[in-house]
Amino acid sequence: MIRATIYDVAREAGVSIATVSHVMNGKGKISRERREEILDIMQRLNYRPNAIASALAGKKTYTLGLLVPDISNPFFAEIARSVEDHGHQLGYSVIICSTDNQEEKVKRYVSLLRQKQVDGVIIGTGISHGELLKPLQEHSLAIALIARDNPALGASSVRVHDLEGGRLAAEHLLRLGHRRLAVLAEHERVTSSNERVRGFVEAAASLGLGPSPDYIAACDHKIEDGYRRAKAMLELEERPTALFCCNDLLAIGALQAIRELGLRVPEDCSVVSFDDTILARVTDPPLTVIAQPMEQMGRLAVDLVVRNLSSQGEPAQRIVLPPELIIRRSTAPPPA
Repeated sequence: MIRATIYDVAREAGVSIATVSHVMNGKGKISRERREEILDIMQRLNYRPNAIASALAGKKTYTLGLLVPDISNPFFAEIARSVEDHGHQLGYSVIICSTDNQEEKVKRYVSLLRQKQVDGVIIGTGISHGELLKPLQEHSLAIALIARDNPALGASSVRVHDLEGGRLAAEHLLRLGHRRLAVLAEHERVTSSNERVRGFVEAAASLGLGPSPDYIAACDHKIEDGYRRAKAMLELEERPTALFCCNDLLAIGALQAIRELGLRVPEDCSVVSFDDTILARVTDPPLTVIAQPMEQMGRLAVDLVVRNLSSQGEPAQRIVLPPELIIRRSTAPPPA
């Protein structure tokens, strides 16, 4: 079978080769409809740029890397799907790497992405210091952070306003009358979780109700750890009446612990989560959440990287999106 070329795509679309190239690079003043039409023709003809030849020539490979802590986490699964879909629309393939927030894995994947000659990298994994990303920056790769921020890196980023999200969670529980508040946080390397906890604690402390150290637990990003930490808090002599969980996986673990102890949600213990993945909507009861616009975040991260590729030297952009409190049936006033 003869492989389709860029000339075939241009002839089929009735445009110049330069226009097809602009579509693949996300450049040029081309209408969205025309861009999508050309991308559809590329797909129909099964046209694929020769990535190896492009890399050897110092040109683009139309490949992006995506570093996430765990692709099985529904939040990052939804982020990855959005990145992959939007990248495909712009002519890019995506290599997805799960790091488990382990620095050794981050180093290994950074090395792999360099070998693959990716054009840019979207980083959603927790990174304690920028040295891990130096190999990417030294090769002038376009970098964007997603659901994270680290101004010292000088990279573009898109995230939700985590501090405000924590405040919204605390204010909702305080309005319901809760006074014994507990927090299931993520590892301290995860800056977004740190900000959520800070916003929650500050809002509670403004009324003299900051959680005691016994009521704040740092967890791994797994259901099992959320279960274990929540159970330990709920077995205290004076147990909390409300839990704020910094992601949906921790909230699922908390729900398991509450039920195992013979308690009910929300009658005995209210639960507020953060993210609003599919898990939050299918639990019984459905979870009250601080929602992140995951699909929008994925699209914006891809746009930041592609824009950086087409206009080198452009200053980094830091996009902060507003969180949204969605009240469902996992929260209610505390037991009398």
